[in-house]
Amino acid sequence: MKQLLLIIDVQQDLVDGNENEPAVFLKDELISNINRVIEKAHKDSIPVVFVRDLDVAEGSGGGFEVHRNIHVPEDARFFNKSATNAFYGTGLLEYVKAEEFNHLIIMGCETQHCIDSAVRTATINGMDVTLVGDGHSTKGNEVLSGEQIIQHHNATLHGHYNVDHFSLVRDSNEDLFVPTHDNYR
Repeated sequence: MKQLLLIIDVQQDLVDGNENEPAVFLKDELISNINRVIEKAHKDSIPVVFVRDLDVAEGSGGGFEVHRNIHVPEDARFFNKSATNAFYGTGLLEYVKAEEFNHLIIMGCETQHCIDSAVRTATINGMDVTLVGDGHSTKGNEVLSGEQIIQHHNATLHGHYNVDHFSLVRDSNEDLFVPTHDNYR
């Protein structure tokens, strides 16, 4: 099994917020959990990919970069996106298929947009997904709080499937790089 840690939209201005947008829910815990999983990936020689949204900070400057408190591995790869879906028009799907990754561990922002679409797209394209339940966040919206959106997506995406491939939700303190998908097939 070839695995990849995929971290989406953990950019400075998105995580911390700015004069126009609030910070994401539990941002300090999010950063800590991302760093914990990056360290686990490093120990297991699992590649790390970051996806950055070109809409954040108009695609440039410090606000566009991965949050300064996230420990970005020197060999991490980067893909930039213009759409909600990290796989759309970025070359990420081609990279994942060329490298034959079949298990993605997904973390990042924002839960109801980019995280949701990445989980679903990966399963449609033949990959099992582990969504890190305490490793994604959002600001919330006018209908639901950030906490409610996260809880809803963790419940909805746990066991989400596309016939042969599906997603499970596990927390950052679990052994994420020992997939448990076969226990549910």
